[in-house]
Amino acid sequence: MKFLLTSGGISNPSIHDALVGLLGKPIAESNAPFVPTGMHPFPDGGRVIEAISGATSSPLCDLGWKSLALLELTALPSVRRENWVPTL
Repeated sequence: MKFLLTSGGISNPSIHDALVGLLGKPIAESNAPFVPTGMHPFPDGGRVIEAISGATSSPLCDLGWKSLALLELTALPSVRRENWVPTL
């Protein structure tokens, strides 16, 4: 499993190219989970709504994914492991 962690989304062509390289195929043919948990400690909840809706200066969720899931890790104690592990 490979991860690309950024603090500002896909904010320039080199990060975009790194993402496509990790995927090994175009974004339009790829599925992705969006995990906003790390944004919550910041003021205004890290602007999770803006990030999910693509209303940021470097959108991650609005890249043209084949499908996009939302995985909120703070809910994990109440969610059965077999329901969220396959998403990752």
